[in-house]
Amino acid sequence: MSSEKRSYPRRVATEAGEIEFRLMSPADEAAVLAFAQKLPVHDLLFLPRDISEPKVLTAWIKEIERGAITSVLAWKGGTVVGCGTLVRDPLSWSPHVGEIRSVVSSDVRGQGVGRALSQETFALALGFGLERLVVQMTVDQTGAIAIFEGLGFKAEALLREHVKDKAGRSHDIVVLGHDVAQVRAQLEAYGLTGAVQH
Repeated sequence: MSSEKRSYPRRVATEAGEIEFRLMSPADEAAVLAFAQKLPVHDLLFLPRDISEPKVLTAWIKEIERGAITSVLAWKGGTVVGCGTLVRDPLSWSPHVGEIRSVVSSDVRGQGVGRALSQETFALALGFGLERLVVQMTVDQTGAIAIFEGLGFKAEALLREHVKDKAGRSHDIVVLGHDVAQVRAQLEAYGLTGAVQH
């Protein structure tokens, strides 16, 4: 299955107002860079690379074009306020596993945008037929951890001092996992397989 099963743009109502989800394309590079450069440094630790750097963003766009990454942008008006990314590597030892990376602007945080974006990215993963999902974040990102636990993710590992911020401070990372195949089986048992493909 592919993300083509989901139609975009999609609009969702949040406490921050209406948010539009669209798949990221090369035309969005400048808007995403502006979004990334406004993020607090600590928020960037959700991601394995610093997307506020133009060369990193260019490499990200190339991975989208290659098909290894699918990114959903959350737009409010003409501004990117969030990004949810699904990373897959069909040529690896784990072609059945995807990683979700998600980050939202601090001005819409706590207003349901992160939850809606995480749910949208999770639905994409179901559409791709992945069997397992993982997400990584620093242990103090309690709001984000709660969102993913609400989607059924469970803590699987703690990686001590796994990332360093720009100031050189080390941070622990928690890895949460989800058995997506089980969710898909439950949807099929209830005859709801089309629920995530609209």
